[in-house]
This record gives sequence, C-alpha cells and structure tokens, in this order.
Amino acid sequence: MKKLISLILFPFLFMPFGAKANDNFSVEIEALTLVMEQYKEETESSVELDIEEIKPSYMALKQDECNATVEVTEKTGLEVVNTEYFDVNVCLKEIYKIIN
Repeated sequence: MKKLISLILFPFLFMPFGAKANDNFSVEIEALTLVMEQYKEETESSVELDIEEIKPSYMALKQDECNATVEVTEKTGLEVVNTEYFDVNVCLKEIYKIIN
C-alpha cells in the first residue's frame, strides 16, 4: 500500500505548485480576446444569407511584451474562405488590421 501511495505522489514532487500557463501566454490570450470581441461585433452587424455557416479560427503569435499578431481564418468545413491579420498592442488595447 505504501508503494502505491508513493507512486501516485511521486510525480507531484517535480511539479511547481504555483505555476500557471496563463502567465507565459498572457500577451497572446489578451490579443485573442481583443480581436474576438471586435470580430464578433463586425460579424453580428453584417447580414449574410449563406447556406453554409462560416466559422472563424484564431491564432496569435507574440512579438514582444505588448505586441502580438493575430490571424483570423474563416472556414466552411474544410474550405478556407478568408484570412485576415491583425497587429494588436495589448498595453494600449489597440488593434490594427494588416492589409495585404
């Protein structure tokens, strides 16, 4: 019984108890949140009569402590309909759309 308990508790000795993943990715999470809020407002205001539902997917890449680039890809199933890029300044809460 002691061996069973020690096998269960052994992995917890190497894991830090106060570690949070959000601290490492806070810039990306904040950038995604800002873009999702703005993107949701834009899509709700435009009226489209599409038969197939367009679903956006988001990806963020950290540049420095305040800036990140967010890619929004609209898909209908497996088909990519549209891709947009945004530069986000998390410190100033500003979003700039990158025009290709």
